[in-house]
Amino acid sequence: MDSGVIEGGLNVTLTIRLLMHGKEVGSIIGKKGESVKKMREESGARINISEGNCPERIITLAGPTTAIFKAFSMIIEKLEEDISSSMTNSTATSKPPVTLRIVVPASQCGSLIGKGGCKIKEIRESTGAQVQVAGDMLPNSTERAITIAGTPQSIIECVKQICVVMLESPPKGVTIPYRPKPSGSPVIFAGGQAYAVQGQHAIPQPDSSSAAISPQLTKLHQLAMQQSPFPIAPSNQGFTGIDASAQTSSHEMTIPNDLIGCIIGRQGSKINEIRQMSGAQIKIANPVDGSTDRQVTITGSPASISLAEYLINARLSSEATGLAAN
Repeated sequence: MDSGVIEGGLNVTLTIRLLMHGKEVGSIIGKKGESVKKMREESGARINISEGNCPERIITLAGPTTAIFKAFSMIIEKLEEDISSSMTNSTATSKPPVTLRIVVPASQCGSLIGKGGCKIKEIRESTGAQVQVAGDMLPNSTERAITIAGTPQSIIECVKQICVVMLESPPKGVTIPYRPKPSGSPVIFAGGQAYAVQGQHAIPQPDSSSAAISPQLTKLHQLAMQQSPFPIAPSNQGFTGIDASAQTSSHEMTIPNDLIGCIIGRQGSKINEIRQMSGAQIKIANPVDGSTDRQVTITGSPASISLAEYLINARLSSEATGLAAN
């Protein structure tokens, strides 16, 4: 079955769950909710946004396939617009890809990956999008996140193909949906102003001297904020992590010893995920006596280095949020 089946508007009701950072959700809701209201009216899809002051929110799209993909396209266009407008004040020469995460029951991930990874490889090759299925389930749930990066068109095509697989292989057993935790965002003081880290962003906070600040979180915040807009090499096929024609260079960054675990992951799962998605080589130096930091060397094309750096910083930011919530 190909994705044309979905294009033709199968008479089925679909549900797509997107996991987004608070700032992205704010952009989709729009001033006084006008943006999301327009999406609901024009697409005919039900669009539900999870409540709560959380660093992450779930956006649920439900309805007939045609309505779902109209709404989904509008969300992607909004994210693309936000990237373009953030580029106007940036020194980056090329635009980063649109990146989003969808949440699916873990029991369906096997069908999506296919034997020996054949299905996910086919989806990557036919759509030109980067697709990465998380190795671990999201906290307190039986769902996994799938990260998709690319041009708006390649992402839409990719999600259509994922939906076809999911319709053919319904979830097994009971699915416990992922619910983001309310914000216990780390608060960092800089220049007398308190900031909360939400995803990749520092949000100025009203003064609260009672906020518990730990040196570890301050360090995390500095690391997460080091990243400048990340130049990603464009390609006519959508986004590709490896650009063989670009010259290879290397970039070094330091990460505190006590945070290196969140970058490596269980049995190296996280670092392998970052390597695979970015196409960069990443080497973590052995601990040095007397040093509290570890040296990380990223080698590859400028595009793959910047994506690897972005993914590492995103892991550090989410770890900061998790630390505060515990």
